[in-house]
Amino acid sequence: MISKIRIYSGYLILIISDIISLILIFHLSVIFRIKIMPHIFKELPPFKYNFNQYIWIFPIFLIVFIYEGLYSKRLSLWDEVKFQIKSIFISFIIILSILFIAKKGAEFSRMLLTTISIILSIIFPLIRSKVKKMIYSLNLMTRRVLIIGSGEKAEKIIKAIENEKNLGYKIAGVIDDEGGYVLNYPIHKGINKIERYINASQINDVIIAKQESSISEIEKLINYVQHKVQNTIYIPDISGIAVSGTDIRYFFQEQTIAIEIKNNLSNPVTYITKRIIDYLLSLIIFALIIPLMILISIIIKLSDKGPVIYSHKRIGKNDNEFNCYKFRTMYIDADKRLKEILEKDPEKKKEWENYWKLKDDPRVTKIGNFLRKTSLDELPQIFNVLKGEMSLVGPRPVIQKELNEYYRENAEYYFKVPPGITGLWQVSGRSETSYDYRVSLDAWYVKNWNLWLDIIILIRTIKAVIKQEGAC
Repeated sequence: MISKIRIYSGYLILIISDIISLILIFHLSVIFRIKIMPHIFKELPPFKYNFNQYIWIFPIFLIVFIYEGLYSKRLSLWDEVKFQIKSIFISFIIILSILFIAKKGAEFSRMLLTTISIILSIIFPLIRSKVKKMIYSLNLMTRRVLIIGSGEKAEKIIKAIENEKNLGYKIAGVIDDEGGYVLNYPIHKGINKIERYINASQINDVIIAKQESSISEIEKLINYVQHKVQNTIYIPDISGIAVSGTDIRYFFQEQTIAIEIKNNLSNPVTYITKRIIDYLLSLIIFALIIPLMILISIIIKLSDKGPVIYSHKRIGKNDNEFNCYKFRTMYIDADKRLKEILEKDPEKKKEWENYWKLKDDPRVTKIGNFLRKTSLDELPQIFNVLKGEMSLVGPRPVIQKELNEYYRENAEYYFKVPPGITGLWQVSGRSETSYDYRVSLDAWYVKNWNLWLDIIILIRTIKAVIKQEGAC
C-alpha cells in the first residue's frame, strides 16, 4: 500500500509539473510573438490575446500525453524525448483540426500555436527530465525491481538500469539458484524463495535474466511470477541483432511470439530524407563557420608554411574511395617522426597497434593539438558532406588497411552507409575506446539506423565537443 502511494504521489507531482510547464511555455511563446517576431517579420499584424481563449488547448496536450504513455511507460531518456515530441506534434494537429472544423481559425493565432509547439519541443523535455530526477531522488515513482539470474546477462541489465536513471528502477535484490555476487550486489540463493522475497521487499517488477536455461524452465518461471508482481520483463538469449524499431508479433491460435526486425535502410524515403537533411544542415553550418575556417587557415599557414588542408584516402559507401578533408594538424615530416618513435618506444608501438592513435603524438603541431582537442580539424569535412561522399552522422571514415585487419565480416555493414563527421564512436569515448569496440559501434549504428538516432548523436556531439570528451 505504501509503495503504491509513493508511486502515485510521484505521478501526481509529474502531472502538475507538466501543466505548469505548459502554461509557462505558453506565456513565453506569447512574449516571443509580441516582442521578437514583429522585428523578424515586418508585415506581421499586431497581436492581442486572451488567456481564457486558449485554456482549452492544455487538456488536449495532457490527454495525448496519457494516450502516448508518458505517465505509464518506463522509457529511456531519448525514447521518452521522442514520445514527447511526437505527442506535441499530434496535439498541434488536433488543435488545428478542431479550429478548422469549428471554423474558428481566424480567432486564433496559428503563428502563436506553431511557436508554442516549437518551443515546447525544445524546452519541455529539459524541464521534464529535471523534474523526474527530482521525483526519483525523493524515492517517489520509483519501481523496486528484483532481478532473477546471474552472470553476464544479469550484469548487463544491472549496468543498464544504473546508467539509464530515467527508467526509475531501483534494484531491490538479485536472486538465482546459486549464491555469489554480480557487480556489487549479493545473489540470494534459492529460486524457491522468490515469492517470499517479493512480499518482504515490496517488489513492483521482476526482470528475468537467467543464463543457459531451457525454454520450458523460462516459461514456468514467467508463469510463476507474472501474477505476483505488476510487470515481468524477460531478457532473451539474443544479442547482436537490430533493436531499433523491433516489434513483437503474437499469433493467438498457435500461442507463438515472433520478433519482427526491420531493415530501416531499405526504406528509400527515410534515406532520401537523411540526405536532404545532411545537405540543408551542411549549407547552414558552412555559412556559419566560414569566418572560423578562414581564421584557422591563416593560423596554420603562418605556423609552418605548409598546406592548410590535409587530404587522405578513405573508404565510403559501396566500397568507394574518396578524399577526406581535414585541417592539417601534423608536421610535414609526420611519417618520418612516427617511424622513429615506434622504433624507439615499444609502449608507443603497442598503443599504435591497439588504437591506431597516440595520446601524446609527436607528429602533431601545437595548433594541431588544439584543433584535435576541439574537433575543429574536422570542419573541412563539411565539403565531403556537400559532395555526397560523407554524412553528418555515420561510421568513422577508415582506410582500406583498417577494414581488412579489423572490420572483416563487419565491413559489409560499413559499406551500406556513407561515413560521418560524427557518429557513435565520437560520442562514446573516442580515443579511450578499443578498436574492436569502435568496430562494434559502427556495426550497431548501421543495424539500428534511423533518423532519430542521427538526431541523438548530433545533440550528444555538441555536448562532447564543448566538454572535449575523449577528443583525439
